[in-house]
Amino acid sequence: MAGPVPELDERAAAGARRLRSADRVLHASHIDADGLTSAAVATTALERAGIPVETVFKKQLDADEIASIAAREHETVLFTDFGSGQLDAISEHVAAGDFEMVVADHHQPADPGDCHPDAVEDSDGYADFECHVNPLLVGLNGASELSGAGAAYALARALEPDDGDNRDLAALAVVGAVGDMQATSGELIGANAGIVEEGVAADVLSEGTDLSLYGKQTRPLPKLLEYATEVPIPGISNDQAGATRFLEDLGLELKAKGEWRTWADLDADERQTVASALVQRAVKRGVPASKIDSLVGTTYTLTAEPTGTELRDASEFSTLLNATARYERADVGLAVCLGERDAPLDEARSLLSNHRRNLSEGLDLVKERGVTQSEHVQYFDAGDVIRETIVGIVAGMALGTNGVDAEKPIIAFADADGERKVSSRATGPLVGRGVDLSAVMREASQSVGGDGGGHDIAAGATIPAGTEGAFIDAADEIVAEQLG
Repeated sequence: MAGPVPELDERAAAGARRLRSADRVLHASHIDADGLTSAAVATTALERAGIPVETVFKKQLDADEIASIAAREHETVLFTDFGSGQLDAISEHVAAGDFEMVVADHHQPADPGDCHPDAVEDSDGYADFECHVNPLLVGLNGASELSGAGAAYALARALEPDDGDNRDLAALAVVGAVGDMQATSGELIGANAGIVEEGVAADVLSEGTDLSLYGKQTRPLPKLLEYATEVPIPGISNDQAGATRFLEDLGLELKAKGEWRTWADLDADERQTVASALVQRAVKRGVPASKIDSLVGTTYTLTAEPTGTELRDASEFSTLLNATARYERADVGLAVCLGERDAPLDEARSLLSNHRRNLSEGLDLVKERGVTQSEHVQYFDAGDVIRETIVGIVAGMALGTNGVDAEKPIIAFADADGERKVSSRATGPLVGRGVDLSAVMREASQSVGGDGGGHDIAAGATIPAGTEGAFIDAADEIVAEQLG
């Protein structure tokens, strides 16, 4: 039977066969929301298949980290949400007999030649490249059509026993895709849409059309509108009193039993009233039509989770996860993904509160210091003030704010263990015009003795301290070439 991503069926089957042949598996995954959900999907599938697994998380995967993984002396290593870009280093350990590999990833391989090596079939009858589950190898876009969690889900479906069903893991795969900014057009498309369909069929997901504002499950109504800066509406956005007055003028009851109501508390008629009034206000205040259209989008609800919690909405769930692993608490995020509540969920919420504060302070710093403009890119240096694990999120939030040009990619530098972490973000329209930040980060970083990669819309690198100027010059030149 075809899996959720038919193009990857053969590769997923090869990976599943290799994993089943292992006595135990070491599973290494990335630390963002996509990496955590990838880990949860893969870990659950392995445990259901009766395969012992140990899961570790890595902030980045380089030669040293791969060597540390090899030193653990596991027969088989599964990499999720990274590994494709490091196939050359991984292959050296495979060739040395340190371990056999399975990779479920969606990032650009370091070199196209790494995807299809002249591999010799090994003892389990599969060449290593066949155990590389990546949408880019079968003509799918890894930045918009399938996430790392989606690749892990394809592998999980191939790991099912004859009487088993892993379709319930589709909900986590959708959280990973949303957290990886793959719903940039307002909805999940391509192979992601197939996973959504399986989640709906398994009764763990519902798909609907609603306001595309963040916080519909948990934010009090006035805060929901006040913080809705994705589509700035004069008199409402960044205006607490204005947002409250707007809702009161609609005749809504804003509190119930002394508690602020949320969007999730409203009935269908109340939601329609607010949405229509928002659109009318936006039109009257001159908000561009393209912005107004983006007020409404496709939403993904995890139906098994309680209404009014962060876990109910895919977007809020992914933000909660980002707040764990990016602060060295991947164990907390994984526990929540695996269904643990109580203490792990309380800790995740505490980390989320801290995460929001750090993002707000980081954005304030960018506004205060401003960004430096080159001809085709813009950049800022956060030093050690913004954590290198969240500086890319801050950069993305800054795009399009006052003083930050939405028509140029933004690049951010931050301190990282004696080196410099580089994060970059672009917009959908920039990508549509030819910008590919994965290539920009890889080529510009390698030109100064570093390395990098990622996606067309979001990518990162690590470079030696002191090479920032040369890096920016190289990045500016590459973007100029991409824009033609």
